This record gives sequence, structure tokens and C-alpha cells, in this order.
Amino acid sequence: MSDNVKLYRKIADSVADAIEAGQYKLGDRLPTERELAEQFGVSRPTLREAMIALEMLGMIEARHGLGIYVTGNTRPVAPSAEIDFEIGAFELIEARRLFEGEAAALAATSISDEQIEGLEALLQRMHEEEELSGEDADREFHLTIARATGNGAIIATIENLWDWRNRSPLARNILTRARGMGLEPRIVEHRRVVDALKARDPATARQAMRDHLERVIDHLLHATETEAVQRAQQETKARRSAIAKRVAI
Repeated sequence: MSDNVKLYRKIADSVADAIEAGQYKLGDRLPTERELAEQFGVSRPTLREAMIALEMLGMIEARHGLGIYVTGNTRPVAPSAEIDFEIGAFELIEARRLFEGEAAALAATSISDEQIEGLEALLQRMHEEEELSGEDADREFHLTIARATGNGAIIATIENLWDWRNRSPLARNILTRARGMGLEPRIVEHRRVVDALKARDPATARQAMRDHLERVIDHLLHATETEAVQRAQQETKARRSAIAKRVAI
């Protein structure tokens, strides 16, 4: 496989190949996420992204407290085709953490009072508005900081990273799960960024932005775990209901 293939996709392809080759059969339990992460030498977010990609293909299912099980032994595409879900949510957030951290540091040296006022207004919108509108305000908050750098390349890069959230099926899938678990603009963390920008403090602005996006990664990990917990609870409830009906007959 070529070196330019995304890391999570390499892992997804490797696991899918092993399943199709019969190394793991239908109903088999895969190694744990920790074991797989160690085996492939990758971070937890990258491994989680690969597993969700395989879930989207219908090849595996994460069962809380039990592990990851094989539910399909072929990819629903031509054998020569590659798994390709474009860019994943964890990849996007990691890239944003890098670029937006530096953008915040640069913005702290050039941001205008009017732009600070605009950020304050956006914070208020995030606090008051519904989920979708709050997400729009969140996007505008980060793009306002990018614009405050006065660097067109930085603005275009950060805007493109935000747009990939909706372009990529994998990113969209993970973020939809997270929204279902209550992922929403984090006002306190955004406030720290604004305070650092007001103080014209590049180092603090950089760290505040990095800390904010690191917590977003943590939330995505938690949300995808919590979804598995809820699914397991629903399945248990359904089984108990079925048993109760049989006993009542």
C-alpha cells in the first residue's frame, strides 16, 4: 500500500484483509483496542477511527463489556477497491489543534478591538442558541480568529478543515454520534481563548486553543464509547422484554 494512504485506513485495510483471509471468522472477537493500538503502533484516536470505518462497512461491531466482534467477512465493494472514507474526525481535530493553535498565537499580535467584540458576541450566541445555530457560531468563532491573523493562507486552511467535517462520511458519522452524546460548543474553553487574545498574549492563546481542541478529541473518544454502552443497554432491555413475554405466555 502506498505511503500516502491515511494511517487509519491502513489499519482498517489490514484488519479487513485479516477478516477476509479467515484469520478472524464471523462471530470471532478481535483483540482489544489497546492491543490493536499497540500492534499497529498508533494512537487511540487513530485506532478508534479505523474501527468505526469498519463498523460503517458492516464488518465489525463493538459490544460494550464484551469486545469487538466480526459481523461481516467481506467488504461491500469490489475486491480491488480500497476502503476510503476520506478524512476522519480525529484527523481533522488533530490538524485543527496544530493549525488553530498557531493561528491563535498569531492573532493575539494583531487582533482588533472590533474582532474581540465579535468574538464576545459569538460566545453569547453559543450560550443562547439551539444546537445547529450554536455550531454555526462555533465555526464563525474559529474563523474570526483565523481572519484576525491577516494571513490568507491560514484563513483558507482553517476554513477548509471546517468544511471537511461535512464532506467526509467518516468525519460526519463520528461527529453525528458525538452530537447525540451532547457535544456542543464549550463556552468556558472558548472564553479562555478570548481572554488570552484580549491580553494580546500569544503563548497563552496558543495553549488555550490547543487545550480546547484536545478536550474535543477526548469527548469524541468518550462519545463513541458511550454509544456502545447505550447500544448494549438497549439490547439487554430488549432481551429481558422478550423473556418476560415468553414467561407470561
